[in-house]
Amino acid sequence: MPGPLEGVVIVDLSRVVAGPQATMTLADLGARVIKVEHPGGGDETRGWGPPFAGDDQVSTYYLSINRNKESITLDLKSDEGAGVLARLVRHADVLVENFRPGVLDRLGFPVERLHELNPGLIVLSITGFGHGGPEGGRPGYDAIVQGEAGIMSVTGPPGTPSKVGLSIADILAAHNGVAGVLAALYERTRTGRGTVVRTSLLASVVGAHMFQGTRWTVARDAPESVGNDHPSIAPYGTFHCEDGQIQIGVANQSLWRRFAPLVGLDPDDPRYATIPDRAAHRSELTADIEKALADGTRDVWLARLDEAGVPAGAIRSIDEVYEWDQTRSQGLVIEVDHPQLGRIELPGPPLRFDGAAPRDHTAPPLLGEHTGEVLAWLEEREEREELRKEKKEKKEKEKRERDE
Repeated sequence: MPGPLEGVVIVDLSRVVAGPQATMTLADLGARVIKVEHPGGGDETRGWGPPFAGDDQVSTYYLSINRNKESITLDLKSDEGAGVLARLVRHADVLVENFRPGVLDRLGFPVERLHELNPGLIVLSITGFGHGGPEGGRPGYDAIVQGEAGIMSVTGPPGTPSKVGLSIADILAAHNGVAGVLAALYERTRTGRGTVVRTSLLASVVGAHMFQGTRWTVARDAPESVGNDHPSIAPYGTFHCEDGQIQIGVANQSLWRRFAPLVGLDPDDPRYATIPDRAAHRSELTADIEKALADGTRDVWLARLDEAGVPAGAIRSIDEVYEWDQTRSQGLVIEVDHPQLGRIELPGPPLRFDGAAPRDHTAPPLLGEHTGEVLAWLEEREEREELRKEKKEKKEKEKRERDE
């Protein structure tokens, strides 16, 4: 089933995570993504492991962010490679890159030249710390930006800055980039011209600070990490029961009045009557709750909370998530045929469209797997354009002769 971006051609010069995650999302939406890689080894993540899969040692990291793409190999520092890239740009709708600022210019493809080759081209450029400013040229790996952009300071146990266990800065930047590309594609329907979309890991993390940001910018209260608790709301976090831990989210007064009797508490107890009261007496409240939870298992308490309409959930391991019926029911696990590994399962796309049948997905490509196909497609496109040009010139010539 074709996606809403069917017919959109994307030249993907990006590597590692932020760019490839963005182009994979666009590919999931139906765009044709041509991943341009260096013949000497390609995207760095092809070598990131363990774990690797199969006898050919395929990186599971690479597999996670490159489905539904084609791979060609080009040495962009060579005249031949640069020439092929120029041809691709002429026939593309979007170019995506996440080089450090200035690298694409040095390769001979500044924005001005890209738009000379194709005035309708949309360029998505993702950097670590931004495209200007005193530190704009710094390389931006996810873990470094998590520290620099404040996530670590509000994550983990008190006094222990902790990294999120996912490449969250990269993923946020990717999704911001996709939003920018979609907006630019829509704008182009009105203007006929392309534009440059810029984002960064730093901008994407700061843009996600939400209430933690305004705690400082408005109230001048610098947030600190509070573990799994919510910094403003209680009870909202992780609690121990007889055989493990569960998450409970009592986010308003209505939920509090339903929850308190379940754990033997008076909802009007002056220590706990309002959200500020409960936040001020968080330690006492947690102790009282866990005393009650100790008389039942995780499953028992989740059932009780569900019956009362109180949001709660298990803390699942990654393997449990992928075996969970709910995950699979949402199309979040897909199967693809990999040329080296055979039939494998991958995490699936998060978007679904009413009335659209699930699309067939393709495995992340081998290095240079589609070079021949893409070059043949370029030649065919160029031949058709040349024929159209000749026909147009012939008609214009005939018109001039008639007018004479």
